[in-house]
Amino acid sequence: MREFDWTRRNALAALLAGSVAIGLSACGGRARPTASFEASRFQTWSGGDPVYRLYPGDAIEVTVHTAPELSREVEIGPDGRASLPLVGGVMVSQKTAPEAARAIADGYARILRDPIIEVRPLSFGSQRILVGGEVNAPGPYPLPDGRTGVLEAVMFAGGFQTTARRNSVVVLRRAPDGGAMMRTVDVRSALRGQPADMIPLARHDVVFVPRSGIAEVNLFVDQYIRGILPLDSGFNYLLFEATRN
Repeated sequence: MREFDWTRRNALAALLAGSVAIGLSACGGRARPTASFEASRFQTWSGGDPVYRLYPGDAIEVTVHTAPELSREVEIGPDGRASLPLVGGVMVSQKTAPEAARAIADGYARILRDPIIEVRPLSFGSQRILVGGEVNAPGPYPLPDGRTGVLEAVMFAGGFQTTARRNSVVVLRRAPDGGAMMRTVDVRSALRGQPADMIPLARHDVVFVPRSGIAEVNLFVDQYIRGILPLDSGFNYLLFEATRN
């Protein structure tokens, strides 16, 4: 709990710093600087359910078919490694279950002949998203079980500020091949109780509510990467690469 609170405080500080910077530039006498933004730097949004990647805190079942006595259930450690007999820690974080099985098989190949490994997720650790921008309580939030949409995420964060641009809420997500995807969502219809394009959110999605437009995503990502204990350090790097000049 201490680690989560520390992360949350840092997230709030960074996100609020971004909001202050935006507010000062808008209220000052000189013209507000325009952040360059190219949506083409992000990959095309994939509408299907994202491929699940393992993460610290997840519990997995590792079955060694060629040596059943080595099979066991393990929890992925904070360093992203699964501690296994004879081979020690094997990096499995940010891998799919088949990718993790191949990594473990590579480790056992040094001591077993043609090891056949199977990895199956048993339970999942922290499931969080980050909500920032023109919301009343920006920060990281647990992602409940079931389908949670963009509007629900904004409600977690205390709802929209009066300055929020509700027709261009930005969602950032890791792509199936590991890259970064971005899309915008218009939540105005949902607020009126009408059908709307409300995509289900996934672990480590970033929801950003701009004030004037998606150009502000540059400033937000910069604050997110530089000022927050990362929810997903690899994804942070991808976002930085996609939004830098």
